[in-house]
Amino acid sequence: MAQTKPLSPSRIPCELCPLRRRESFRDFTAEELAFVSSFKIGELATDPGATIIVEGEMHPQLYTAMAGWGFRYKILEDGRRQILNYILPGDLIGLQGTLMTEMLHSVEALTRMTLCIFERDRLTSLFRNHPSLAYDLTWIASREESMLDEHLLSIGRRTAIERAAYLLSFLDNRAHVVGVFGEDGPKILPLTQQHVADTLGLSLVHTNKTLRKLADLGTIRWLDRGCEVLEREKLMDIAGWRPANEKLRPFI
Repeated sequence: MAQTKPLSPSRIPCELCPLRRRESFRDFTAEELAFVSSFKIGELATDPGATIIVEGEMHPQLYTAMAGWGFRYKILEDGRRQILNYILPGDLIGLQGTLMTEMLHSVEALTRMTLCIFERDRLTSLFRNHPSLAYDLTWIASREESMLDEHLLSIGRRTAIERAAYLLSFLDNRAHVVGVFGEDGPKILPLTQQHVADTLGLSLVHTNKTLRKLADLGTIRWLDRGCEVLEREKLMDIAGWRPANEKLRPFI
């Protein structure tokens, strides 16, 4: 069974955070870095399939994904699952449970993940003393809302093949932007077809047929460990989608 490893002290100081070296992220000022370093209380390592947050619980901590992939989801009473969005390095986890009484969704690790852990109780001091970081949190929440808007449009109005093309284009673009792919070798999205089905609101059989159509068009290749995008522009054309031109994105 997948495990969440016990909380451990910070092994990577914020000064040496690998996200700070990536071109897509806004770096901290010296004052911001000092606060974030004191805000962080440790790190958490998870195995693939580990549950990080459970819907309905009062969660005392915030996390930033430092490495790995995860996803947010909700489950109906009969066990049907809807994946809401995917988590990549730099994404904030648990803000909803900070501002509301309880978490309204669950979070699961898709691959091995390393998470930075922050004290929820100190969030008020961030808003009070560090307005630039408070703005960053607002930016992160607004960006999440815009992504969910696009996902809702996809489920509501795109055809099955357009939905699948959009999802894979969206994740491939995000992975390139945050720098999770290595320079050499195939660039694999670590999804199963069940993950795709649960994101698109399609049956597994329908999802399999749809992905086969995209593969026959030469846009993707499905592997045992995930999906490789072969023709990025063609896949985006099928989806009728282009990524927004973002400036440097913040993280906590």
